[in-house]
Parts: sequence; C-alpha cells; structure tokens
Amino acid sequence: MTILVAYDGSADARTAIEFAAKHLTAEPTVIVTVWEPLLVQLKKYPLAAGAIDPGTESEAKAQAEQHAQEGAELAVAAGLSDVSYRAVADNESIWKTIVDVADEIDASVIVTGSRGLAGVRSVLLGSVSNHVLHHAHRPTLIVPPPAKPAR
Repeated sequence: MTILVAYDGSADARTAIEFAAKHLTAEPTVIVTVWEPLLVQLKKYPLAAGAIDPGTESEAKAQAEQHAQEGAELAVAAGLSDVSYRAVADNESIWKTIVDVADEIDASVIVTGSRGLAGVRSVLLGSVSNHVLHHAHRPTLIVPPPAKPAR
C-alpha cells in the first residue's frame, strides 16, 4: 500500500509530512501537489476573466512541480522511504483531485495538513482537508498545526 501526502508548500503541509514520517509505518509515499489550469480558474471565477494572465498557467504548473519536489525532499529528510512526487492539474476541485489520485494509486491513507479554520468560517469556506475527509473512501489523517507555546 501507499501513503499519499497532499503538499502545497505551507507550514501546515510540512507538519503533515513530519507527522507521517514519525508515526506511520514505512511504505511507499507519493507527495501530490494540485494546481489549477486557466480553464478551471475561469470556470470558478468568471468575473475575473480579464484579470487572469494566461501566462500564469505555465508558472502555476512549474510552481506545483517545484512544491511537489520540495515535499518529496522533506519526506525523505523526515525519514520516509521510497518517495515519489507528482504535480497534478485540478479539473474540478483540489479536494476531488486528491481523492482521485488516492483512488488511482490505491493509497492506504491520505495525509494532509489543516488550516485550522474553526466555527462559522469553516462552515462558510470549507477546506480541502475537510472535503477530503468526507469524500475519500479510505483512511484520512488531518494533521493540525503545531500547538503554540503558552505565554
């Protein structure tokens, strides 16, 4: 089986990689970064059509590949072995793309960080990790940000 770690370059995603390396059995690991092609952005934000630069698509793909490679390097440094990485284009939503990749590779667990949204904000905004948790048909581990030291 395989561990799938969703990685977007954020501190929360780094924490998720470190947690996975520390607490999960060594299995092949795939780091996945999802990026949004121009057509998906236009579909989601039609009023912003004039503000979206078509050149940003190749930049978004390159940045996603860089993030995925960075995540793989972090995973190896944290102790995970047999690590590969992928930058995947989002055709509908980021959470669905993560779930689809997990299904494709038959991941034994999906690991993702949490943005720490709470209360009304999380209900109104939703989050990638929340949607993955509720739509994946496999174990999902959502790693919260590190606790802040008490003052």
